[in-house]
Amino acid sequence: MDADCHASIYDGVRMGDAQIIRFKHNDAADLDKRLARLAKKPGNKLIVIEGIYSMLGDKAPLDEIVAVKKKYEDVYLLSDEAHSLGVLGRYGRGLPEEMGLEDDVDFIVGTFSKSVGTVGGFCVSSHPQFDLLRLACRPYIFTASLPPSVVASAKASLALVESGGALRKRLMRNAEHLHKGLSALGFTLGGDVSPVVAVVAPEVEIGVAFWRGLMDGGVYVNLALPPATPQNFTLLRCSLCAAHTIEQIDRIIEVFAGVAESLDMLPAQSGKKAALG
Repeated sequence: MDADCHASIYDGVRMGDAQIIRFKHNDAADLDKRLARLAKKPGNKLIVIEGIYSMLGDKAPLDEIVAVKKKYEDVYLLSDEAHSLGVLGRYGRGLPEEMGLEDDVDFIVGTFSKSVGTVGGFCVSSHPQFDLLRLACRPYIFTASLPPSVVASAKASLALVESGGALRKRLMRNAEHLHKGLSALGFTLGGDVSPVVAVVAPEVEIGVAFWRGLMDGGVYVNLALPPATPQNFTLLRCSLCAAHTIEQIDRIIEVFAGVAESLDMLPAQSGKKAALG
């Protein structure tokens, strides 16, 4: 599993009997090295990654990981598309669809609590014995069924996701606008352009003070603190949607700049102290 996988994935793998091996985040070469050590050992191997990583907002190098997977026998690939469902791909099915690699990903899991706007989740696969999970997966067996109203809402949302190409374009325009604006101010961002824009703070105390300043300015972001973050970063995690307007995003950038100024952390190009990160 990728070292930066979500805490829920860590909890899930700990429920199984498999040996757990982490590889460096988004490092296909490190994955290759670790699989090579296991090549002669019996048993199946499952690679677990995410399409868009929840904390830093960066994407998995799926093409490189698929290439490594194909080098070995009895190796399967699972991708968690929780943060890329509805966001990536022509029909919003996530990173595998966007990269044309759906047939190379053996299991795709995701949640209805993000883009779909309800609760619950899913796992899909073309594996011939996939239905055995219905009999062997304890969390599935012993979880109550979703209420019909929630299922109906999820189905309606999925139909909108499938036809929501215009919304996806607007969402990515919003992400690019915020990413560009914060980068221009001198902030260090956690990943490439995506709807999750994570601003890296140099230390916990500054991150907390900055978060409070944003709240006072009318901007709410998630404050993510170590040890629950990759590389023990302190993160101000912005989550965008297609409903945000450019004017609202400009206001967010303006508030970020104002808080940086109030904390004597003006952008480097001003000739004063550098901004966060």
